[in-house]
Amino acid sequence: MSGTVQVSGRVIAAARALVGVSQEDFASACGLPVDTLQRLEAAGSAFVDDEAEVEAVLRGMTHYGVLLIEETEEFGAGVRLKFTRSDVRQIARLETEGGIVASDDAP
Repeated sequence: MSGTVQVSGRVIAAARALVGVSQEDFASACGLPVDTLQRLEAAGSAFVDDEAEVEAVLRGMTHYGVLLIEETEEFGAGVRLKFTRSDVRQIARLETEGGIVASDDAP
């Protein structure tokens, strides 16, 4: 794999468990078939070799607000939430306020 990001099946399963979503929903957010996600998770601590699959998994993690904590010399790999619970409530409140639909990009 040419990239520097390494993701294992256990980390993928941990990310999915952290946000409490099914394999079907996570696979959909990744843009992967469910059987591919099942294969990746079943690999356990083996790293995902296919760069496109790594990118897809990272896309799914981003979709659900999960950050990858990469393995270092001192600590193993893991996942954490990008937002606090209060941030999530605030975002949900803002997204349901209504108003005109426009790009979120600020100039």
